[in-house]
Amino acid sequence: MHDSTTTAPALQTWKVVLSYDGTDFRGWQVQPGLPTVQGELQAALGRIAGETPLPQGSGRTDAGVHALAQVASFALAAPIPPQNLQRALNRTLPASIRVLEAKTVQSTFHARHSAVAKTYEYRLQPAAADHCSPFLARCVYACPWPMNRAALDAAAAHFLGEHDFASFAATDPDLTTRETEEEAGPLSTVRTVFASIWEERATTEGSLLVYRVRGNGFLHHMVRNLVGTMVDVGRGFLSADAIPAMLAARERSASGPTAPARGLFLHSVEYDGHDEEAALPLLP
Repeated sequence: MHDSTTTAPALQTWKVVLSYDGTDFRGWQVQPGLPTVQGELQAALGRIAGETPLPQGSGRTDAGVHALAQVASFALAAPIPPQNLQRALNRTLPASIRVLEAKTVQSTFHARHSAVAKTYEYRLQPAAADHCSPFLARCVYACPWPMNRAALDAAAAHFLGEHDFASFAATDPDLTTRETEEEAGPLSTVRTVFASIWEERATTEGSLLVYRVRGNGFLHHMVRNLVGTMVDVGRGFLSADAIPAMLAARERSASGPTAPARGLFLHSVEYDGHDEEAALPLLP
């Protein structure tokens, strides 16, 4: 008598690092009938492995937001060598999405829950509304005003440390299910910002001002609202000294406008010992 029972293949947890131009996508998260980065990655896995796990991203970037190093995790039963999976994904994904790294990790790893810090950067070209290069137009904010760099630096310094950033969060009707642009979780609006700086960056298409912010988490639209407020400071419409009162108000109406999505990049995601590589099972 033969044993008809079979043992299901063990699931292997994967970590992939992606870079993408978000211009043509409706953000990271799957939406029925709309192009999204998460949806494209899930469909690509189905074509390659015949499995369609929903990849979990480190954050839910919005429509038009880009990523230099978005992290996603998922589980597959197929024992595919990492370099083969990376190569196959890049062959089937749209050209606007590239997989920079693919590796198997410990089962405890989760792209969002295991993250300990994230860095975003926002790219702005001052006084460029009428002459922004077409090679930059999809990925910078062509700001119509010249910027006072000292004022921008003073404004950025006010965001360092632990604050309640409710005044810089989008007023979403579905906060119970989507608290942040990057993550879902408890409804606290307190975040810690470890670094908040402006820097100049020369390119062949013109000089940019780049805001870089590193923190333990970010609320929905938080970085874009920080930048929109600082742009008002940089053009002389607001004083940097007004920012502490904005933070204390805990009301979205107290802060400045939301900067356009096209200038925002998820720069990098940090983990603390939860993404060690795990060996794939040997092929039979």
